[in-house]
Amino acid sequence: MALPFFGKKPASNPAPTAPSASGASASASQAPEPPELSTLDFSVGDPTHALAHCAGQVEVQEMSAGIGAVYEEAAVLYANGSDSEAELVLNAVLDTQATQAGEGLWMMLLDLYRLTGQRQRFETRVLDYATRFERSPPPWHDLSSAVERPRSHVAPLVNLSGSLSGQAAAQFGQIAIIGKKSGAIRIDLGRLRSVDGTGCTLFRGVLRELAAERVKVSLLNGSQLVDMLAGQVQPGKAEGRDVWLLLLEMLQHTGEQERFEELAVEYAVTFEESPPSWEPRAEQLASSTATHEVVLDLDAPSHEFTLEGELTSTGVEKIRKLAAHASGLQKVDVDCGQLRRIDFVSAGTLFNILATLQAQGKQVVLRNVNAMVAALLRVMGVDQVAQVILRG
Repeated sequence: MALPFFGKKPASNPAPTAPSASGASASASQAPEPPELSTLDFSVGDPTHALAHCAGQVEVQEMSAGIGAVYEEAAVLYANGSDSEAELVLNAVLDTQATQAGEGLWMMLLDLYRLTGQRQRFETRVLDYATRFERSPPPWHDLSSAVERPRSHVAPLVNLSGSLSGQAAAQFGQIAIIGKKSGAIRIDLGRLRSVDGTGCTLFRGVLRELAAERVKVSLLNGSQLVDMLAGQVQPGKAEGRDVWLLLLEMLQHTGEQERFEELAVEYAVTFEESPPSWEPRAEQLASSTATHEVVLDLDAPSHEFTLEGELTSTGVEKIRKLAAHASGLQKVDVDCGQLRRIDFVSAGTLFNILATLQAQGKQVVLRNVNAMVAALLRVMGVDQVAQVILRG
């Protein structure tokens, strides 16, 4: 099911309306002509303040009298974390204008119940949906935050091969997913052939992300990577900061304290800042012949990127990684099956990145998008710079 279930935007120049937390719309005579979305600043503080700051600059189109404004308001309310208010808005129009409301509003309400785990209300409304459209209703799927799974005592093993470079953004994402699911991960670096500065930045980012989630990490056979990194640092030349920092981190994993201390002094002199402190990080994680093993070829192109969880203005780094992932690709698939919510500011960041990729001639497809998120993406114009496909 593709996004145009909301109705096509008219080709003429309709009066722009502005979504707000209260759902109010300004008339064309009162509102100034909105600027291009790509020029908007979506980085002004928290989502609530950003919403108030940017809402008046966003151009949206109504499907028909009143109905279009309802899905816009419900989408913005949900994006801003006001689930109950979004539910009230959708139920109000479906109770009073059920014959005029299209399938889009019904799917928004049903997905809202699935996203908030309200099965009983879903079952009640899904019968109304089946009666209204005379077709089999969508099945129940609990899309609410899943209960954390027990973490395995056996750390999965990930073998990295090829080049540690900026082309491997998707593979680094897989490492983060594997580590978070198990609570521990072993990464074998013995098959790496080369490394560059961008690869160091990405790898350090993954290690920080895992550390923030308290995932235990064991880096195996890192001596070869240490030697490759050591050949790229030049004392007295303040370049390749992430190469230096990854080398310092690797020495902590390999337990080479004396070499670490010498490099730390050179780092302090070269960059005129305090180096990281010594923290032995060698982890002896549980292993087993039956452990889960994954081989990631960093040189193999990956066309799929994943957006998951709840994306807010305080954590848009994942969205920004999409640009690096798309480097060298003409078509990019983004799996949004586990994306529960995206706020106004993050949706703006996503639009800007997708608009840039479109200008570069790249095709981006957002797949398995839930109806509540899809509504906001349409309000923000994301469907104009990427293909948005709803989840089944």
